[in-house]
Amino acid sequence: MKKTLARGLMNLLPMVLSIWLFWSLFISLDELGKLLLELVGVTPIFIGAGFGLVASLVFVAGLLFSVSPVAWVYGWIERQFMKFPLFKSVYGSIRDIASLMNRDGQPKTQKTVLVKQANGGYVVGFIMSDSAPQPLVDALPEGDWVPVLFQLSYQMAGVTSLVKRDDLIFVDWSFEDAMRFNLTAGINTIAR
Repeated sequence: MKKTLARGLMNLLPMVLSIWLFWSLFISLDELGKLLLELVGVTPIFIGAGFGLVASLVFVAGLLFSVSPVAWVYGWIERQFMKFPLFKSVYGSIRDIASLMNRDGQPKTQKTVLVKQANGGYVVGFIMSDSAPQPLVDALPEGDWVPVLFQLSYQMAGVTSLVKRDDLIFVDWSFEDAMRFNLTAGINTIAR
């Protein structure tokens, strides 16, 4: 009975939590949309009208950002806000994470690599860009240094280290699958 209960829990829990998360997101966006509709004096006609409004606004924003004058004005506003140190740190981090998810057709630069540890083991990492920032290159000994992210399990946190390209073992494994492997501490061992 204990094994059957555990099997049921292990199969249902991820599905139930995922559905709950997406449903909560839907409800939150629907409430935001309803609030916007009520501000202009419109009564929502059906459930999901607020969500539809928010989705439409995001789509229109995407269209507007493809027009040069709108993108230029937004860039100018963004530069003004970036003059405030705390805003720059928070906003810059969120923007960088969002840019990882959407590259607008650009090739992904993240490559999966293995890095040998002193004890003979290996750590899975990701090359995040093709070169290190110039101030770091100037401070490091001679060599081709690249930033490698070592993702921590069950967290969005990780450690970025500068590693010589010669010390990396390149792995033919997609960023998404390798990230899933790291995030689950190796529980997800399905290589695709």
